[in-house]
Amino acid sequence: MNKGEFIKAMADKASLTVKEAGVAYDAFVGAVTDALKQGDKVQLVGFGTFEVRAKAAREGINPQTKEKVKIAASKAPVLKFGKAYKDLFN
Repeated sequence: MNKGEFIKAMADKASLTVKEAGVAYDAFVGAVTDALKQGDKVQLVGFGTFEVRAKAAREGINPQTKEKVKIAASKAPVLKFGKAYKDLFN
């Protein structure tokens, strides 16, 4: 499912137009992004938690040259699904 198909599915489930569902999708993504940029977690009970995790600096290997490369520390957004949501698939 791509973004367009997802927005169409949202529109059908919520009895919205595709345009309204697109606006709602953009608002959701924007709100989550803004919260994560401020260092907050976004907890959606029954679904999961969006948060930013720090990745430590590490050493990697270039597969072509087998040369060791330093990989800088970074931050990455993650989504940890809640137990109730995971249980829907088992």
